[in-house]
Amino acid sequence: MDKRKIAVVTGANGFVGSHLVDLLLKNNYTVRCITRKSSDLKWLKGKDIEIFDCGFTNKSGLRNAFQNADYIFHVAGVVKSKKPEGYFLGNVENTRVILETALGFKNTLKKIIIVSSQTAAGPSLNGKAINESDPCNPITTYGRSKLAEEDLAQTFMSQLPITICRAPAVFGERDTEIFIFFQTFNKGLFTTIGFDEKKISLIHVKDLVRGFMLAAESEKSSGQTYFISSEKYYTWEEIGDITSKVLEKKPFKVKVPHTVVYFIAAIAQFAALFSSKPATLNIEKARDITQHAWICDTSKAVKELGYHQCLTAQEGIKETCDWYKEIGWL
Repeated sequence: MDKRKIAVVTGANGFVGSHLVDLLLKNNYTVRCITRKSSDLKWLKGKDIEIFDCGFTNKSGLRNAFQNADYIFHVAGVVKSKKPEGYFLGNVENTRVILETALGFKNTLKKIIIVSSQTAAGPSLNGKAINESDPCNPITTYGRSKLAEEDLAQTFMSQLPITICRAPAVFGERDTEIFIFFQTFNKGLFTTIGFDEKKISLIHVKDLVRGFMLAAESEKSSGQTYFISSEKYYTWEEIGDITSKVLEKKPFKVKVPHTVVYFIAAIAQFAALFSSKPATLNIEKARDITQHAWICDTSKAVKELGYHQCLTAQEGIKETCDWYKEIGWL
């Protein structure tokens, strides 16, 4: 009988990480989850997993987790921070700890997946989908920290089998970010940014984590970067039409000018100075959401990994909204 493959997942208790754990378990992996003692484990309860609550500061705990592991999926990261150094600590220095520790297991590890973001590459210029060979132009501190994480990973690729996977906007069950869009829509309001037609790549979390697993198991992927995304690009109007059918709602449509977005962002950023938590909308986020297009080309992942988008936007949105209703979020 073949030995069960062992996968280590950082950020396993989060939205994307917990879905990756589910997929790995479904495929008969032994799953080890790196968490912190303070982590909320609600999405991991009752699952056949091993918890290592060592975080990134306890290298002895990390070494225990990496022992005999086949794969490391580094999903954990910082998406909100009051200060720039928070992004670089969470997205670069923690990754450095993971990779330096992994060097002790370079002879047994088959693959390390570094989960990055389309923000590392930046928005699409002139409406053209960006690909892995395009020069990177991040426009936010978060994006710059993710690019720095990628640059760091590149320096370890001669010693470790590393693959970088970039994700676009992600939605699905357990998400709390794009959930705000569905929540507002359900209350009868559909808000779009600006008066131009904006295009986005948008992927359901189950397609995303399936792409991660394909990248991990591929013999061709070491040293490579891939966009794992929808093969179709969407406008917010299309997303609105689909959501309207799924929720059976015809909301009041409001177009918010870019200047108003920046004004609201400035107020929220100022208010966050007096809060312990960073603002969800700030000046940088306003710059992000007012871009004309955030679309990326998945053809490299399709060709080299055999990746394809399995859930259409309609299927994904229905599945997501049904789940929100089931647990009482909608």
